[in-house]
Amino acid sequence: MSGEIVLIIFYLIILLYTIIIHEVFHGWAALALGDKTAKYAGRLNLNPINHIDLWGSILVPLMILLATGFKFAFGWAKPVPYNPYNLKNQKWGPALVAIAGPGINIFIALVAALIARLIAIPYFLKSDIIHNFDNWAEVSPVISGSVGAIFFEILIIIIFWNALLAFFNLIPIPPLDGSKLLFSVLPMKMETMIFLEQFGFIFLIFFILFFSDPLGFFLNFVLNIFFNIAV
Repeated sequence: MSGEIVLIIFYLIILLYTIIIHEVFHGWAALALGDKTAKYAGRLNLNPINHIDLWGSILVPLMILLATGFKFAFGWAKPVPYNPYNLKNQKWGPALVAIAGPGINIFIALVAALIARLIAIPYFLKSDIIHNFDNWAEVSPVISGSVGAIFFEILIIIIFWNALLAFFNLIPIPPLDGSKLLFSVLPMKMETMIFLEQFGFIFLIFFILFFSDPLGFFLNFVLNIFFNIAV
């Protein structure tokens, strides 16, 4: 039981810092493009106190974990503030700031997968860990006593959260990051953009509810790309 608790703690910590790094890189991208709003707000660091949202970072993930038997969670940090009118490139600047978050998550997932591939444990053990990485009762005895297996488990959790957060955020529906790319690529009236931003969360909930199967299939497909690299 103690091993399972430790894994759950790692699971939550990795989720928290995956979200924080995602937000911080929005701010770094904005700074690189000429906007210092996030810098002045003290948000270009990894201090959880500066980024934690009571609901999005703690309560919602815990409630989802409890509802799913500690098998899944999702959450968010306080959005990093930036002023799009300060960006040097007014057309592509907002899209570049938005893409920076998913971009760093994809990079981290890829690096974690490559490191995991170098861990010298048997293929069948890696495969077993991947298939049960969030099944605490199953994976805890599998990795017990093996430093390599424990490290591999942690890397798989890192891959899971970073790949999931990156590609979920690339859905082109406000308030997700993909919507900023959509607004930059497609010519759109300001009134239409404001409407989509205002009711985007409702559209997103509708999309998740009615397209959960194809969304889940796509996310699993993406995760398997990274997991295949890891073994």
